[in-house]
Amino acid sequence: MKNKLQADKSSTIIDVRDEWEFAGGHVAGSINIPLHEIPARLDEFKSIHNTIVLCCASGNRSRQATMYLTQQGLTNVQDGGSWLNVNELIS
Repeated sequence: MKNKLQADKSSTIIDVRDEWEFAGGHVAGSINIPLHEIPARLDEFKSIHNTIVLCCASGNRSRQATMYLTQQGLTNVQDGGSWLNVNELIS
């Protein structure tokens, strides 16, 4: 099955893992916004106009974040799953 992710170097990569997980390794240039902080930081997401690719450790939290942001009206959001997969796609 072909991956439908459209991540590239112009995408904004947001890692929704906790800070300590992000510190252990992440996609170069990605932004760390832990899942539990997303509702309070919704305006930051709305100010991003290019593709937002969300990632985490396994894909569970990025899926939750994608669903939430889509419900809030964002249309430029994609679930990238594991940060390791996203890293491979854009490098």
